[in-house]
Amino acid sequence: MTLTKISSRSQQKSSGMRLWFEKIMALLILLNYVVVIFDLTYIPLRDFWLQGRVQLYIKFGTFEKEIPDPPLQILPNFISKVIQKYDLIKGIEPHRDTKKYLELVDNLNNAINLTINQQSFSSSKSYNTKASDQESIDSILADLRRRSTEMIEQNPFQIANKTGTLERIKDKMRKHISDNRESSAKEAFNTFWSQEYLSQKGWRSQLNFFDEEIRPLIATNYFRPVGQNGEMINNFGLIDFPFSLFFLLEFLGRTFLISRRYTGVSWFDAMLWRWYDIFLIIPFIRWLRIIPLTIRLDQAKLIDLKAIKKQASQGFIAGIAQDLTEVLAIQIINQIQSSIIDGSVRNLVLQRNVNQYIDINDLDEITELIKLAANIVINKVLPEISSEAEAFLLYNFEKALTQSPGYQGLENIPGFKSLQIQVTERLVSQLYQNLSAGLQGLLVEDYRFNELLKILVEKFRTSMANGLQKEHSMEQIESLLNDFLEEIKLNYVQSLSQEDVEDILEQTRALRKSANNKIEQL
Repeated sequence: MTLTKISSRSQQKSSGMRLWFEKIMALLILLNYVVVIFDLTYIPLRDFWLQGRVQLYIKFGTFEKEIPDPPLQILPNFISKVIQKYDLIKGIEPHRDTKKYLELVDNLNNAINLTINQQSFSSSKSYNTKASDQESIDSILADLRRRSTEMIEQNPFQIANKTGTLERIKDKMRKHISDNRESSAKEAFNTFWSQEYLSQKGWRSQLNFFDEEIRPLIATNYFRPVGQNGEMINNFGLIDFPFSLFFLLEFLGRTFLISRRYTGVSWFDAMLWRWYDIFLIIPFIRWLRIIPLTIRLDQAKLIDLKAIKKQASQGFIAGIAQDLTEVLAIQIINQIQSSIIDGSVRNLVLQRNVNQYIDINDLDEITELIKLAANIVINKVLPEISSEAEAFLLYNFEKALTQSPGYQGLENIPGFKSLQIQVTERLVSQLYQNLSAGLQGLLVEDYRFNELLKILVEKFRTSMANGLQKEHSMEQIESLLNDFLEEIKLNYVQSLSQEDVEDILEQTRALRKSANNKIEQL
């Protein structure tokens, strides 16, 4: 086995171990984020976690509806009881007033059940009870009427921000007693917790109504004390601290290895490199941990963010392309207009402020460009087009010759036609060769030739500048150019910025797809 193969296998093994480590870390961060989201949503969703039921209460003016009715049971009771233990983490305690209220209802149920076991009832709506039992039931009912009035007046639901729940309780009781929404809730409760009403309507059916409709709403109330920091007690830090400590150690170790692996990268630079991991450490705005979670899941190849990144970048480009196109076009045109207005173009044409012009190579670029173009034309272009050029010249020469009056008289002489063709072809070929040779001779390095060419270019430029100055042509050209650029901004730049950017992006995607297909075919 060669050293190359050993090194390759070692690298693959190391890469595989790193990938597994990234997966474990990503899953651990995912677990922590699930716990964070559960904690953040526990109070708003506590009614669901407490009872495991889903019911939507809709109220618009006089319209009132509960969907579904009865509530839909989602979680089994034993799961709700386990989840309810999370109240300890949030510092939630049963409210003593509503708790006592429900205990009184339980006592009333127990007293009635005890009476049923001891005596025979003549019917389901009237009971023959002992004097002691009757006194106990009357005492409980009186206490319930008093506590119902206190509950309505003092609103023990306000501390838990559940005043709306109390309103639902009052609406349900008013509707149950008189079906009159304008009636008094206090009177409705006093009527409900009366011996006469319960005996008339049936004890068991009315208590079943309370247990099914009223009790679940009262049971959702709670008391949450305030800590020394002025905030509601929240012990979630006890759960989150081990996660944060582990993430901190992993962050310090990872950034230290990065600083040792890359030259010129300090430990602090490595921390900035992994800036998104800081959200795993800070004990507030924990919901922002979705940022490192998403990045870690992508790095661990548990999810693929390429498509999301592509769409996000294209959406960003589409959002700024229109403004960017307009700004860049107007900025370029404004720069040209400024150069015209401040005389920069005039000075360039008229060769003013020559001393301020910066020359980087001590060469006359215009002269050198002319020589370079001539070199390409003479040495490369003319030899390659010789046959075509000769044919072109021969045709035009013969055309001019045949149209002359003297040629028409000589054309009837025997043998003149063939002689004319031979002479013409030789003459054209010789002429083209001499022209090419003469032009090639111009390319021979000649100091005198360079000087004359430079003088010619300078004289042409000077004459052009003088001509522009004499007739005030320069002012007219500047004015026309400035107006022309202004018209371009008004007529064309706006249309460029309004062009459908999505169509441009679609064309770009089509070109990329076509290029990728060609590469795959190769």
